[in-house]
Amino acid sequence: MKIRLPLALRGLITTLGLLAAFQAIAQVPAQLAGRQFLWEVSSLTNKVYLYGTVHAGRKDWYPLPAPVEKALEDSAVLVVEADITDTKAISTTEYSMTYKAPDSLAAHVSKEDYERFRKLLPRYAITEQQLSHMKPFMAVSVLVFSEWARLGFLPSLGIDSYLIRKAKEQKKAIVELEGVDSQMRLMDSLTEDEHRDAFEGTVKALETGLIGEQIVGMVNAWQTGDPGLMLEVARKYNENVTGARDFEEKFVWSRHEAMMKKIEGYLNDSKERHFIAVGSLHLAGPRGLVEMLRKKGYVVRQR
Repeated sequence: MKIRLPLALRGLITTLGLLAAFQAIAQVPAQLAGRQFLWEVSSLTNKVYLYGTVHAGRKDWYPLPAPVEKALEDSAVLVVEADITDTKAISTTEYSMTYKAPDSLAAHVSKEDYERFRKLLPRYAITEQQLSHMKPFMAVSVLVFSEWARLGFLPSLGIDSYLIRKAKEQKKAIVELEGVDSQMRLMDSLTEDEHRDAFEGTVKALETGLIGEQIVGMVNAWQTGDPGLMLEVARKYNENVTGARDFEEKFVWSRHEAMMKKIEGYLNDSKERHFIAVGSLHLAGPRGLVEMLRKKGYVVRQR
């Protein structure tokens, strides 16, 4: 597999939505059959749709289930975390992903972890040179996306990309909940210790097959519209991967206050219906956007 930097950058932006979405394989509760990872949220004057996504997919997923396609068609505006098709914006983010020569990945992680990392590369037909100047978190993220692809889930077929393409075909407005630059600033805020922890933990999870098992389970939770199962995914991953709990706090829950302000603006200050697509974990559990909106008095219904 040939790694082109723009594609890697585009995929790594969506890592924010994947960080805690991985889980172990689990049985699908029968009572959830037919539900989507989709909620309708109503205020006194408007309503929005909240849809949880995964950032890699399969061709046979499309078109999406009828309730999702209908909700998108019913909306005037598509809202995404960041427009991953905005190549101009993404082209300016290399500073967050890579070191300037002669600095390199090997200088920022332990020799033992780097050797373990190198041994994983042939599995994905990636050369050491292709990732040698990436920062630790970014380098292992490329391997995680490669594991998704190895299991048949391609970043190029992710839900976000599909929704953006459909919105453009339907002449809908597309707005960003955060934007590429905001997400890159968050990634750029990682400390040396956080990079090393992410590198060590992810390499171990790849070696043991944990990530592959979690990918299958995460897709299972998403396809059955089960936020409780998705939250369990995050818990199990956090318990088994170094630094995962802190990463989840930084990359998922800490972003919700700012997201809520925009969503409430769509509900109360706009006449247009918005279809809001975010990584699935953002909608799960008591700290998720769904429950946050419900606690504020909005009417929330899963579709």
